[in-house]
Order: sequence, then C-alpha cells, then structure tokens
Amino acid sequence: MTPDEFAQTYDRLKQEMARVVVGQDELVDGVLVALIAGGHVLIEGAPGLGKTLVARALAVAAGSKFKRVQFTPDLMPSDVTGSSVFDRQSSAFTFIAGPVFAQILLADEINRAPAKTQSSLLALPKPFTVLATQNPVESQGTYPLPEAQLDRFLMKLLVRHPSRDEELTIVRGHANGFDPAVLAQLSPVVTPATILEMQAHAQAIRVDDAVIAYIVDLVRQTRDDRAIELGASPRASISLMKTAQVVAASQGRAFVTPDDVKPMAAPVLRHRLMLHPDAQLQGISPDDRIAEIVARVAVPRLAQ
Repeated sequence: MTPDEFAQTYDRLKQEMARVVVGQDELVDGVLVALIAGGHVLIEGAPGLGKTLVARALAVAAGSKFKRVQFTPDLMPSDVTGSSVFDRQSSAFTFIAGPVFAQILLADEINRAPAKTQSSLLALPKPFTVLATQNPVESQGTYPLPEAQLDRFLMKLLVRHPSRDEELTIVRGHANGFDPAVLAQLSPVVTPATILEMQAHAQAIRVDDAVIAYIVDLVRQTRDDRAIELGASPRASISLMKTAQVVAASQGRAFVTPDDVKPMAAPVLRHRLMLHPDAQLQGISPDDRIAEIVARVAVPRLAQ
C-alpha cells in the first residue's frame, strides 16, 4: 500500500461514515485512528449523541463483524467471552462463542459491570477494536474503571452536543425517514484484510528520534505537573506515537511531525491522568493541563 492509497482509503472510510453520522467529526476520526492503530477506545458522552451509530457505521464501512453488549451489574465474564456447554449426543463439551468474537465490539456502559467482567474483553480476532461507552453524569450503580484498566485504552474520546445547524440536519434526516438501526445506505469500503494492511502501513511510518523525544517529553511532563497526582505511563508514550503514525499516514506522508502528535495528546492522555484534589476543586480538567503541557514543551525542528 502506497502513502497515497492509504490516504485515499482513509478518506473513503471517513466519507462513508459521514453519510449517516452528523456533527461528530472528532469521534469519527478518533475511532478510525484507533482501529488502524490497533487499540481500544473509551467513549464518554451523554445518551443520545450517536455513540452506537458511530460504532455501527464504522463496522459497516470497514466490512467488519459487529457485536454489541449492554453491560449490566449481573453480566458475567462468560456472557462476553462465551462458555462450554455439554452436548449429550456427542458426550462432549462444545464451546459457544460469546460476542467478544467480533472485529468491532461495542461495550455499552462498560462501567455498569463489575471489574472482572470489564477485564474480559480479550483481543481475539484481528482486526479487533473495543468501543466502550460510559455516561459522564450518571454514577449510581456503576463500577468506575480502575487506573490500570483505563491505561489499556488507547484513547478516551469525549462526545459533545452538535451545533444548531448539525442538529437541524439530524432531525431533518429523521423527518425524511432515516432509520439509524438499519444503516442500509452504507456500503463496505474495505475488508478486514485491508484494515490489517493499513495497520501494517501505519506501523511502518518513520518517526525520527527528535519526534520520539518530543513525545516522551510531553508524557514525562504529566508526571511533574503541579496539578497532576498521577501522570501517564510509558504505555502512553507508545500510544501517542502509534496514533501520530496513523495521523501522518492519513495525510499521505511517510513520516511523523510534531503537528501529528499534538492533536492526539488529549485523547491519548486524558484518561491516564489523576488530578490532585485541589485542582479538581478549582475546576481544572485533565484537558486543561494537557493543553498547557503541549504549549510549554519545546517543539523540535526536523531536518528537511
């Protein structure tokens, strides 16, 4: 796959999803980057903002098998992974695969299930991406994800309300008969084999030592920031590099620049930071601290 072929395929995936997803450009970009980078995504947003629609549209456009699991307090790990059932005719146990045997899995309201079930999302088929959702407001009857588990998500994406014009477009579409449950108007743009090819291409994008140092400096600053109690781990540095490689590839380039890294800083780092209680009382958010860190870390100049 050439750089131009990668960029064109990425654009076709994005355009196909945009046919049914309105006003969520950051979310569409984020899940595409995660799919190609080979990571999982935690999506936080209020109900009714299109999280499920984005997941289904991604699966259709990527030609991938899709499954959805509604996480509840009584959901067991075997409900996700599957279980062995005794067959009397053959006098043997037969494994019944659970929904995790998909390529794109929507874990809806993942924080409503206990930790043992949250951790059962195993990376079995390839490509395989989990899109896990949670409500930022409602906390009753939930099990917050532990820091160690949060760190395993490549990115955390925030779903915001659409603009007035975007909301008008959404409502007009439903008035004209749009049914988000069918997605009949979408067609597969690629196959899972193509996604694997895109993943291999992105992993081969060159990252100069100066850019690697820039990524490491950004992440290390989260450990020294006065408002942050727990900074990001080296896994965050790796995730930031992988996502920047996809961004660079989506623009048809064979190398990463600092400008590819900057837009990925907040999605990759925001769920990995624990703020000091005083900072939380002052209304400071992880995104505030990340923006300040990005602003103060020196940007390297790359040799032409």
